[in-house]
Amino acid sequence: MADAERILIVGGGISGLSVAAALHTCGFTPELIERSDEWRALGAGIAMQPNGIRQLRRLGVATAVERVGTVIRSWDFCDEQGGVLSETDLTALWGDVGPFVGTARHELQRALLAAAAAIPSRLGTSIKSLTQDDGGVWVELSDGSAATYDLVIGADGVGSSVRALAFDAPPPVYGEQMVWRSLAPVRPRGLTNLQFLLGDGCFFGLCPVGSDQTYGFGNVAGPPIRDPAEGRLARLRERFANFGDIVHEYLGALDSAADIHCSAIEWLGEEHWCTGRVVLIGDAAHASSPMMGQGGSLAIEDAGVLAESLRAADTVEEALEAFVVRRQPRVRWVREQSRIAGESLRMPVSARNAVLRARGDEMMRQRFAPLIEAP
Repeated sequence: MADAERILIVGGGISGLSVAAALHTCGFTPELIERSDEWRALGAGIAMQPNGIRQLRRLGVATAVERVGTVIRSWDFCDEQGGVLSETDLTALWGDVGPFVGTARHELQRALLAAAAAIPSRLGTSIKSLTQDDGGVWVELSDGSAATYDLVIGADGVGSSVRALAFDAPPPVYGEQMVWRSLAPVRPRGLTNLQFLLGDGCFFGLCPVGSDQTYGFGNVAGPPIRDPAEGRLARLRERFANFGDIVHEYLGALDSAADIHCSAIEWLGEEHWCTGRVVLIGDAAHASSPMMGQGGSLAIEDAGVLAESLRAADTVEEALEAFVVRRQPRVRWVREQSRIAGESLRMPVSARNAVLRARGDEMMRQRFAPLIEAP
């Protein structure tokens, strides 16, 4: 077991709470800081895929997530009117790995907060400076405190302060996609499957979640768009006016722009995830295109593998090296496959739809097959 009596986790999102819980399970006692002054679940919904559920089971919270979510058994690609192009049986794809669960992000956060309840945490606190030497990592925080840590874990998202302070890394890159995310209190047309309705350079996704709600996400390829809250709902309806009735029913159930989160898709280039006794996990390490919906599941996997590596190694440095060796091939695969899937948005519609009709299910099975084995 690595000699890491003092561990600081920076960031209280999916990856930060997951690694706090995983470390506690492995016998470590980290502390966690979160820059927000309250626990906020950014975004709207999330598709928690079976490889992520597998790790949530190890943390003891999978049952809670399944209880408040919706098990999804098929992933469908459709044309913009809702005509099915390909269907993938998720139960057959994933086997006994676990269920595919759609849930609201705040429900996932609630379960992870319960799993990490024993870990000391400070809200409204961010990292100001970070310096390493042979004795550890000297950290100064925004609340005026400072301390030396044996390990610092950057779990603070794509705009990571830890990455900026500890790594000579370029800033995130705009991924040529904008996304509008929301939760609506409706199941349009009795929706039970995850559906991607594909248009010309855009798509609208619909994912059932708990409490008869649906997570909707509209994605448009192209230059960045500034979309103020005022009038956002009307503009979103206009952007997807040519889509089928199921999208209109969903958008019609939204009450105001306050229900809609608009953001640019950003990702990071290939880079180092650790330096000395500092390591990055989740989006802070490898944010990429969301086309496989694996961001949350990969972050939760990162947490489990990092905790296991620290328990198995003699030193922090050995543990971090082992973590990177285990994780990079899997993450690299997801990044590349997500990029390929994203490029399909720029294909001529007729050619893309023909490919999906002929090979859509086969491509999905090939894309996700490497994730069936435990990380």
